Amino acid sequence: MMKPGRLKEGDTIGIITPSSPAPVLFTERYQRGLTQLKNMGFNVLEGKCSKTSQGYRSAPIKERAEEINEFIRDEKVKAIISTIGGTNSNSLLPYLDYQTLKAQPKIIMGYSDVTALLLGIYARTGMTTFYGPAIVPSFGEFPEMLPKGREYFEQAVINPEPLPYTLDIPAEWTEEMLDWRTQTREKKMISNIGWKSLREGKARGKLIGGNLNTLSGIIASDYFPELTGAILFIEDSFKDMAVQERSLSMLKLAGVFDVIEGLIVGKHEHFDDSKAPFTFEDLLLEVLDGREIPILTNVDIGHTFPSHVFPIGIEAEMDAGAGRITFLESGVK
Repeated sequence: MMKPGRLKEGDTIGIITPSSPAPVLFTERYQRGLTQLKNMGFNVLEGKCSKTSQGYRSAPIKERAEEINEFIRDEKVKAIISTIGGTNSNSLLPYLDYQTLKAQPKIIMGYSDVTALLLGIYARTGMTTFYGPAIVPSFGEFPEMLPKGREYFEQAVINPEPLPYTLDIPAEWTEEMLDWRTQTREKKMISNIGWKSLREGKARGKLIGGNLNTLSGIIASDYFPELTGAILFIEDSFKDMAVQERSLSMLKLAGVFDVIEGLIVGKHEHFDDSKAPFTFEDLLLEVLDGREIPILTNVDIGHTFPSHVFPIGIEAEMDAGAGRITFLESGVK
């Protein structure tokens, strides 16, 4: 497994817009996110797709891919961070410069739809990628990035904690939705009830995963990583129970649940239970149909704030009974 170098003050970060045209739609929040990175001591290089929009996407497929490739080939760019997710990052995978990235590893970060890029790059290069904050929703939070969110970012790519490192559970979290164009107050934080052991047990393996809905766009391709022996993490946003059954069953039909060693499920942002007489956790156990693996739910990853950064490909341990996730290695060198 290859690892990129850690970020240092003065390093340059390239900003990509691989799907939704968030910089055009939410200009003030986007600029606040860039300012956050600059205030942390980094140089920021905006990609060309941050200025364009084609409705649901920022630019044509090959232009979005070339935006990433320009940063991959630029030796002064040490990290590439997405502005936001969307729906169509998987379209770019055939056109990325994997050979140059293998020769010059660098931090690639984002979440949600960017799952396709993170897993595709990991599958094709063996390089650690980072399921973590994006510019508009995370770095651009009002009035500034959440302190815990910044802490988790720094722990992942700037100053990794001594290993092994057990993740903490933030005391507060939020999923409150405020209009990004008119927001004038901080989001309301609520107490975190913690992580839930749905099925006790311990597991050790490569930490691999991302947004559950996005997995459907790459699962039957060469860009979907090998999951045998892995700890899989999944999370989602604004989905209902019917869609979640379909997505979970997709993983079952693909044999994913037969080969993984453990499962981590993130908080689901604004979940719609569709008035079902059962919970999402009931549904998950029904789909698993007796498969005996440790399961930890309600974890602070993905579409929740603050959110941990999960380096894809590192060795990790989970103890579902104790509600504990431990990183056995860093994602950077």
